[in-house]
Amino acid sequence: MTLAGRTVLILEDELIIAFALEDMLVDLGAEVRMASTVEEGFAQLGEAGSFSLAVLDVNVQGHKSYPVAEELQRRGVPLIFATGYGDAEHPSHFASTPTLTKPYNRHQLVQAIEGLL
Repeated sequence: MTLAGRTVLILEDELIIAFALEDMLVDLGAEVRMASTVEEGFAQLGEAGSFSLAVLDVNVQGHKSYPVAEELQRRGVPLIFATGYGDAEHPSHFASTPTLTKPYNRHQLVQAIEGLL
């Protein structure tokens, strides 16, 4: 699987996890834009143009990432949630959104991406 020519948004407040995810996505050929707060996530949506995919931590510095997810959904951008809380219950309009449980590995990430693209 390759993500060559695709730009992926990462919204993750744990730097170690963010950098590991960035490495996995870059290895798959993606260009990556990173944000560590909900506000930075919205700023990336305004500055970086379009995204092919997004991976969003559910809980980011005490705030839910759902508002960013809703904007991505409105734009038709596929997204994956990541959480340390296992099978978190999302709002009903995100019921079919893939969720990775931290810690996840490259194989799990690729499976989630392949299910979306």
